[in-house]
Amino acid sequence: MTKSDLVDMMAQDAGITKVAAGAALNSFIDGIGKALKDKKDGKVTLVGFGTFLKTVRKARKGRNPRTGEAIKIKKSNVVKFRPGKKLKEGI
Repeated sequence: MTKSDLVDMMAQDAGITKVAAGAALNSFIDGIGKALKDKKDGKVTLVGFGTFLKTVRKARKGRNPRTGEAIKIKKSNVVKFRPGKKLKEGI
């Protein structure tokens, strides 16, 4: 499913225009992104759906696959998703 498919489905289910559904979806995505970025704990929980968590991936050593040379990989922030019970059961 693509973003446009999701917008179409939201518009049909809610009885609103595709423009309004697109704006709502964009607002939802932006809100999750801002919450993960701004908060120290970096956690957004949607009961029944799941939890988005911001975690830090530690710096580590890796290899350049093309040359085989050892490289340093910097630490980085990553987002993880843990599905909720209702979502797990529904799949």
